Amino acid sequence: MTMLDKFTEEISHFIGALHASLEHARAREAYSEFAFQKVEATVDELPVHTGDFAAPFALLGFEPDIGYRSPVPGHPELATKSPDVPVLTAARTVGYHVEVNIDTPFPGGTGSSSTLGRSFTAEIEAPGSVVNYISQAISLSDDDVFSIGGHGLRFQPDPIDDAELLDAAESVSALSPLPEITRPGSGEEVLQVIKMIMEEAGEVSEDGDSDAVQIHISASSIDGIYVNGQLVDVAPEIEDHHAFSQAKDEDGNDEATSNVLISEDGVLAVDVSVEVHTGGNTLVNDVVLQNFWTGATITLVAGDHLDLNAIVQTNALWDEDAITSAITPSSAEAAANELFNIATFDHLEASTGGAPDAGESAVYPSFWAVTEIKGDLMIVNWLEQIIFMSDDDVGILSSSGVTTRVTAGDNFSVNDVSLFELGFRYDLIIVGGSVFDANIIHQMNVLFDNDVVGAVGNFQTAGEGSVSSSGNLLWNQARIGTVGDADRFEALSQDQVETIASCRDGDATISSDLLSDPAFAGLQALRVLYISGDLINLQYIRQTNILGDSDQIALAMDAIAPNLDADWTIETGSNALLNSATIIDLDSVGKTYVGGQQYSQETLFQAELISSQPDFGNPNADALVSEAVLFLDDSMLGSEDHSAASDTFCLPSDYESHAGDGVNSIIGH
Repeated sequence: MTMLDKFTEEISHFIGALHASLEHARAREAYSEFAFQKVEATVDELPVHTGDFAAPFALLGFEPDIGYRSPVPGHPELATKSPDVPVLTAARTVGYHVEVNIDTPFPGGTGSSSTLGRSFTAEIEAPGSVVNYISQAISLSDDDVFSIGGHGLRFQPDPIDDAELLDAAESVSALSPLPEITRPGSGEEVLQVIKMIMEEAGEVSEDGDSDAVQIHISASSIDGIYVNGQLVDVAPEIEDHHAFSQAKDEDGNDEATSNVLISEDGVLAVDVSVEVHTGGNTLVNDVVLQNFWTGATITLVAGDHLDLNAIVQTNALWDEDAITSAITPSSAEAAANELFNIATFDHLEASTGGAPDAGESAVYPSFWAVTEIKGDLMIVNWLEQIIFMSDDDVGILSSSGVTTRVTAGDNFSVNDVSLFELGFRYDLIIVGGSVFDANIIHQMNVLFDNDVVGAVGNFQTAGEGSVSSSGNLLWNQARIGTVGDADRFEALSQDQVETIASCRDGDATISSDLLSDPAFAGLQALRVLYISGDLINLQYIRQTNILGDSDQIALAMDAIAPNLDADWTIETGSNALLNSATIIDLDSVGKTYVGGQQYSQETLFQAELISSQPDFGNPNADALVSEAVLFLDDSMLGSEDHSAASDTFCLPSDYESHAGDGVNSIIGH
């Protein structure tokens, strides 16, 4: 090792050169200890065992989880054997859990003798029963009592009893051809409801009250649009008869008019008018129900097939008014009542999606998967909507030389339901029992609009006046659309009967004749649903609107400063009772073969009841009002006595006895 001088060693330590030199020297010293040395060793040879090896099965490719190949039906020479796996000849299910073994042609095969089959286990989901009970109800009491102006009078008419309205609604409901039914609580009760409706729907008498117009149509098949009993090409539009939105200005805000007029010389003048709205109520029931829960290209029914579509619509109106002669209605035609019953029956054809040609060269299925439902399959939607509203207003008004606006109605109530049920599509549905299919829509509107508008004493006005006590709209609109050809029914053939019996016995063997049905052309395997019991499909909608809008209005002169130039606008009607219901129901997407009785019934009942009751006895509205008006102060009878103390704003003394919430809205300028 070379010794370094002091200064060089310090520098070498600094740059690390010294450590590098030491490590290099050590490596040379240890090299001889780790040098490679050849070692001689003797190893005995290992014994080699040989044996016969044969592979009688040809490997056709990677197929995971396949331990057994079943023979192709009709080709026993292609069968393979496996002592550990039993041969499965049919699919079985337990409850709603489905374990299915499917024999399908090998990919690329054509069903010829050169085709090998395979069997595998798959999960096929079965449709469960669907039962929906939906009830929507709205009840509103808006019986207002108001007194406007310095008339010094007390208005005490007899209160309106809603019991008469409910009794009338019960009488109208009795006109329906459908029996009174309650919500079923079991499958047996659902069947009883369907059978009872089928028995009684056709037994309808067209005789009725002389004031009623009833239209009844019953036939095995009804197609088209019927409006008040008449077949039409186009149904009326609700927008042409009723406006749901308020008027808007250019900026999208509610239009508002000013009650102050400015003349050319800058003089301000207040619009002297009295405007009263005690009607304008809107009641809406709306349902859209689309049921596509299950369907098949071919359906086999061992028992009966009963099909019912029914629409029942009733409009009932009591509108007998007593109007003062002091104000003449400006437009009688604009205030006319409108009653519409609109019913549509559609038979929608199922789309085949371009079925393949069922010629001699077409491929037909040789294998199938069966999923079973033990018992009945129920598809039930029971929807009930009802709105009851009482808007019986009592008021007395006089003009005090200002703009007066009173709104004691204008209520809006809505029930709305929308259901879309999308289930499963099968190639073949087999029903061991019977099929009960019913779509029912029941709609009813009942309106009491018996108004009294009378003048007190020497009431008079030089301004314009108008009274609108009618202008009501009663609207029932229903549509039943069934998906499936109405002529799809045929009787069961012998091979179809044998197939049903095989499913009932647990073998689930599909006959060769059924497999070769032209509807199955192009399919390699069938998806089959077997229902051991009945298939029950009930879609029921009931909609009811009941409105009492019998207003009692008294017109009087101001006792202090009567104004003869005021304009008067009285509106006590303009109510809208609207029912709208739609059912789109999947019956079948192909043929239906029935072993028992096939019965179809479609019923349409439309009725309009316009009653002249109640009979007021005295048609003079002024006399009716005068009987219910009392003077608060006898001194006000004197025309010369106009003390400030007598100019009062008074509510009726029996205000607490009237049900309601007071005045909904009073705006005075």
